[in-house]
Amino acid sequence: MSMRTILLELDQMLRSGQPVCYTALVETRGSTPQKAGAAMLVFPDGSQSGTLGGGCVEAEVKRLALERFATGGTELLTFQLDSDYGWDDGLICGGRMKMLVDPIRPGDDITYFRKLADQLLAGQGCTEAVIIDAEVAGGALASRYLLDANGQVLAQRGTTAVPTAVFQTLRPLIERPRPYVVGGVSCLPHLPRCRLVIVGAGHVGQKVADLASDVDFDVWVIDDRQEYCSPERFPRAQRRIVAPIDDALTNIEVDTDTYCIIVTRGHNHDEEALFHLANTPARYVGLIGSHRKIKLIFKDLLEQGITAETLRKVYAPLGFEIGSQTVPEIAVSIVAELVAHRNLGQLPDRVRGPSLMEEL
Repeated sequence: MSMRTILLELDQMLRSGQPVCYTALVETRGSTPQKAGAAMLVFPDGSQSGTLGGGCVEAEVKRLALERFATGGTELLTFQLDSDYGWDDGLICGGRMKMLVDPIRPGDDITYFRKLADQLLAGQGCTEAVIIDAEVAGGALASRYLLDANGQVLAQRGTTAVPTAVFQTLRPLIERPRPYVVGGVSCLPHLPRCRLVIVGAGHVGQKVADLASDVDFDVWVIDDRQEYCSPERFPRAQRRIVAPIDDALTNIEVDTDTYCIIVTRGHNHDEEALFHLANTPARYVGLIGSHRKIKLIFKDLLEQGITAETLRKVYAPLGFEIGSQTVPEIAVSIVAELVAHRNLGQLPDRVRGPSLMEEL
């Protein structure tokens, strides 16, 4: 379950004035079943949403969270995955997990959580800074500070002033950092959501849109056929644009956080779409098809003035090579490549634009 989904549920609970306990994994060392950034909501009836890794550790966190509904107060818990917490689950691996347990009861100040929900639901990035070593960081243990992409404090959960260490440890979200600990501060980045523009609302486009939504892309779909580019086929898309491809792509909003894939129903539509998207600042442009079709399209675009340097940046054929045979398999290969590019900033060696360009 994504953090976005958990925050939607948390926001609903807060709006209705219902008690809920927010728990999060803020530091791990060694081998652990989950990594820092995982979150779980615990409800007064003992049910939960999300997971911290399962097993004995999660059960203990839930038990302590339920106790906190009566006493209140945020707490940091440390678990060593040894014979105490790992035997029944096969987790004896020497890893360590540090958990935050924060009950929210009716009447409590919920500003921090509302700000966090607003940032994430709007797709904007932010970083949670949690004091896990008060002596080193210089702040109160378990205090939390929410900072936007520019390092400005949006909200805090705790009464002490923001320690200097929080600002000193902050890493730019543009670098898409993973959770990290520096100077007694656990930093949990929530990265900005990337937009995925899918040109082509056929079977592949539909399946890619569904999978991409699950992994936190904001999906836009473009097709000239209203019966294909419909709410019924793309219920989770943020935008559905029904228009000729040339019209739709002439003034489309594309920035460095935009991914574009071209999966239309024909060669001419693919070429038209790539003509418009190749020179945009998109972080990724991918084209589906056989090597023969892609080389023909590249050749045509070179004659139309698109440079070889530009075409070398195109991922074609898009998707990891996994021997895909069916539409779901093709979609998996495409979305896996999109996630790898988004999270890693680069891809393993693969057949892509440059190698095909060299054959022209």
